[in-house]
Amino acid sequence: MNKCVAMGRVALMMLLSLNVLAEVELHGELKQGGLLWGSLPVGSTAKLDGKALQTADNGVFVFGFDRDAAPAAILEICSANGSCETRDLHIAQRQYDIQRVNGVPQKTVTPPASVLERIRKETALVSKARQQQFSRQDFTQTFKWPVLGPITGVFGSQRVYNGSPGRPHYGLDIAAPTGSTVTAPIDGVVTLAHPDMFYSGGTLIIDHGMGVSSTFIHLSRVLVAEGQEIKQGQVIAEVGATGRATGPHLDWRINWAGLRLDPALVIGPMPSAK
Repeated sequence: MNKCVAMGRVALMMLLSLNVLAEVELHGELKQGGLLWGSLPVGSTAKLDGKALQTADNGVFVFGFDRDAAPAAILEICSANGSCETRDLHIAQRQYDIQRVNGVPQKTVTPPASVLERIRKETALVSKARQQQFSRQDFTQTFKWPVLGPITGVFGSQRVYNGSPGRPHYGLDIAAPTGSTVTAPIDGVVTLAHPDMFYSGGTLIIDHGMGVSSTFIHLSRVLVAEGQEIKQGQVIAEVGATGRATGPHLDWRINWAGLRLDPALVIGPMPSAK
C-alpha cells in the first residue's frame, strides 16, 4: 500500500475519532446535584472518572453528580474501533443553606430504640427498590411538575441540631393541601409503594430506567401498585403529612446509581397555580 495513502487513512481515522466526542451533546446541568444524559454512536462506550457508564443499544447513557461532587470530572468516550477521547467536565459548585438549631429535645433528633428495627427493614425495602435494573429511557423525556405550590424546602439544605449536623435534605418540598393529587413527572414503573414508613410516611418510588428513579414521600395515599407501568401526568398519589413531617407537602427526590440528585435541575420554573 502506498505509504502516503496509509498515512492519510490513519489521519482520517484520528479525525473521525476526535469528532465522536465533539458530537456528543449532554442534556442537563453540569452542577452539583445535576442529572445528565447523552447519546453515543452505536458501539461506543463511556466512562466517568474511570468508571464504566451503562450504555443502551441505541447509544443513550446517563450519569449524575451528588450534592458534594468535586469541581472536576473526566468523561471518556471510546469508539467502536477502540480509540478513546476525554472531555474535562467542570462541575459548578453550590452554596447550601445551613441552619443551626439549638435547644432541641434529643428525643426529637434521635429516634427511640423501639423503632430501630422497623427503620432498618424499611431502609432495606427502599434499597431493594432502587437496585432493580430497567433498560427504560424515560429520563430523556421533558419533566413536568408533579404538584403545584410554594417551594418550602430545597435540595442540599441542612440543619445542625444542638451542634450535631443532621442529614442534608435531598428533596424538593412543595407545599399543598392534604389530598392534593400528585402526578407522574415522566413515565416509569413502580418499584415501591408503601403506605406508611417511619421517616417518610406514604412512600412511592418510580424507576425511569438505567438507575434513574423518583421518590415521593409523606403521601396521604399511594394510588398505584408495585410493578405498575406509569405514564407522564398520571395521578399516582395524594399529598399528605405522614411520617416525620410538620405539615402537608410533597417531598420529591431523584436518584441515580446510589447518588442523590436535585429535582429542581431537571425541571423548569414552577408554573403559576390555578
